[in-house]
Amino acid sequence: MLDRLRDRIRAAVARARRVERREVRDFRRWAEVTDNLVHLSMLVVVPLAIALVTALANAVPRLTFLLFPPLAAGTYTLFVDPTGKYSEPGRFVAGLTIGAVCGLVALAVSNAVLPASSGQFQASALGAGLAVFATGVVTWPLDIEEPSSYSTALLALLVGPNQRAAFVGSIFLASALVAGIFVVWRDQFYERRASYLYESMTGDDHVLIPMRGESAGRTAMLGARLAAAHEAGKVVLLDMVPDDDAAATEEALLRDTISVDIFSEGGRDGSPTGGDPPVADQRLVGDGGDPADAATDHARTDLDAQVNWLETHADRIETRTGVPCQVVVATDDGSPAATTLRTAEETNCDLIAAPYETQRGALSPYLKRLLQSESDVVVHRSRGDRTRWKRVLVPVRSVSDVSHNMIDFACRLAGKSGRIAVATCIGPRGDRRRAEELLADLIEPFEGSFETRVPRTDILSFLSETGPQYDLVVIGASRDRSAASRFVSPPTFERLEDVDTDVAIVDRGRT
Repeated sequence: MLDRLRDRIRAAVARARRVERREVRDFRRWAEVTDNLVHLSMLVVVPLAIALVTALANAVPRLTFLLFPPLAAGTYTLFVDPTGKYSEPGRFVAGLTIGAVCGLVALAVSNAVLPASSGQFQASALGAGLAVFATGVVTWPLDIEEPSSYSTALLALLVGPNQRAAFVGSIFLASALVAGIFVVWRDQFYERRASYLYESMTGDDHVLIPMRGESAGRTAMLGARLAAAHEAGKVVLLDMVPDDDAAATEEALLRDTISVDIFSEGGRDGSPTGGDPPVADQRLVGDGGDPADAATDHARTDLDAQVNWLETHADRIETRTGVPCQVVVATDDGSPAATTLRTAEETNCDLIAAPYETQRGALSPYLKRLLQSESDVVVHRSRGDRTRWKRVLVPVRSVSDVSHNMIDFACRLAGKSGRIAVATCIGPRGDRRRAEELLADLIEPFEGSFETRVPRTDILSFLSETGPQYDLVVIGASRDRSAASRFVSPPTFERLEDVDTDVAIVDRGRT
């Protein structure tokens, strides 16, 4: 009874931890969208900054509450657009302070011409007009225009004679304090948000490559270059064999040359490996020969060719990229995709880079299963013999975790000397300004030089015309689209057969 209760408690705790991890990851992906992050910061940082200034002001009885409305509005302007024109700390402090000074000067001139207003919250029309005019005249040539400076100019008209110097001083000190908080937030968090929030920047450095198909070697090199961007990078080449005996034989041949492991499923029979390595010449059975011995020799010859093929690619990866390369021999249990996903988990790989496969004009069932999994996946369609990708095109639709992942992969592959273009297609009636802001928002957290393109055409026409100018097109897997949408219009990556360049399809896992 106690054992059963303990098992139930452990199961409940495990489920709670899975839910917690999923919620944390969902939150991080939500926060990767810059608009969400900015508004979340405004809900947290702006109230705290105003509360801090208020607490300090309450400690000085002579300070007036009139400084807080323009200060709150100016603080909002700072945080809502951290890279905008009005988010310069110097402009913020100078604008508010000069607005207060201009308001007091206008008040003095107004009082010299007209009788002072007798009401507590009454100001002369002449004083209000002069305050706004003087603020504009002073801030314009000094290039310190600040919307909130007009508020401080008008509020200065309501300050009593004994509080005018304190009002200007409090505006300066309070705005300087808020500007300091903004600078710390922007420099230490906002501009480094990629390293804090973007999972691809710190993950996707252990890459599993299923060695399937003729282009597996080129896909392995792409995966190795992705892993090489991180110091902890590692590459695992996966070879799937039909049974445990074949796995043991291949493991014995490999053990003397490169790192190798076996992952089997208890000797269950499965489908043959999907790889297409070089095949050795077949041996014919002559008269009087033993067919069983000939079959064994033939199998051993094929296995030798497979081992040489894996050794060649492992050595090439380590030589060209400096990334350690491991070979894993896994027993296929009848589902190559399930074997791949299980091996990725057992080898602690957080990214699967698989060669492109089709069946009847669409993605193969193997790739569809990988793209529906919880693992991060890159599907590489190779054209030619390219193993370096210095010119990369990244078409995007919106700001999202997948878009950040695509740009991060493009930066890893292109390197510091490469060329990266990020594009979004808006059609003949799209909003160009909004598209340009979207692209600027996407590339701002990343280091390096970028080219942004906003073509007024559809994505397929753009890629067909522009794609061959680049070594690689990195595109999303469109997982967020509904089944009905996919039925009406297939995903873009399934319609790129006419694009004569390499294509990488990026998909983020579900959890």
